[in-house]
Amino acid sequence: MKQILIPTDFSDNAWNAVKYGLEMFKKTRCTFYLMHVNPIPPYSGAGTAVRTAGENFKAVILKESKEELRRLLDRIGKELPLNTKHTFVPFAFYDFFVDSIKRESESKKIDLIIMGTKGATGLKKMTIGSNTGDVITKVKCPLLAIPEDAQYTELKEVALPTDYHTGYDLSALDTLIETVTMNKAELRILHISKKGKALSEEQQKNKDFLSDYLVDVDHSFHSLTGQSLETAVQCFTESRDIDMIAMVAKNLNFFQRILFKPEVEKISYHTEVPFLVLHE
Repeated sequence: MKQILIPTDFSDNAWNAVKYGLEMFKKTRCTFYLMHVNPIPPYSGAGTAVRTAGENFKAVILKESKEELRRLLDRIGKELPLNTKHTFVPFAFYDFFVDSIKRESESKKIDLIIMGTKGATGLKKMTIGSNTGDVITKVKCPLLAIPEDAQYTELKEVALPTDYHTGYDLSALDTLIETVTMNKAELRILHISKKGKALSEEQQKNKDFLSDYLVDVDHSFHSLTGQSLETAVQCFTESRDIDMIAMVAKNLNFFQRILFKPEVEKISYHTEVPFLVLHE
């Protein structure tokens, strides 16, 4: 059984992540943990009276959060198809957001985190530490980021941009392979290089390893030259009608150039193509 964590702030894009996740795993037996975190405000340094008031405040907002989660479960029951393979566990916390995600991911042995993002603008804000960006960089658990405009369609092609400079961890590759095979999709491995620049010995070795490890997966290798990384990924995504982009979080500089680019609002695919972030 899959253990899937979906943090929610009860916004439209969080609801979209719920819809996407339930549809993507409609044939899989899953427990979905629906989690709302009320962030702790900065410590004021005040005394006992303020702390007591804080405890009362915590009790009130947790009660409100549990009521919101109950309404979310009602909405799932009314608006989405009944799936007997799916079990839902709601819980609310008054805590630091990333700490809560990390703790629950470890204690519940979460296989995948699914989070909604606010399209290009939301991704741009990751550079200053939004929730999704923080989880990507600080929680070692596979994460599926669902842009607000993404609508689930059957996955046919998944792109894996790579520079071949770093080797791949088997657990990260296994998550990718499972996603591709579960959806009977095809994996497109994309290398972007400067014009005329051949692969180094190390890069060729990493490419050969990928080819060997993916022997049972329907995959192909592609290369684009003379374009910026961002433009190349966008062109490839649009020309092939890519349904999901996978990235390895270890390769953070490469990863950030696509997700955290200041001009990211100019790149349209962020608003509709989900990102699967792989961790080792």
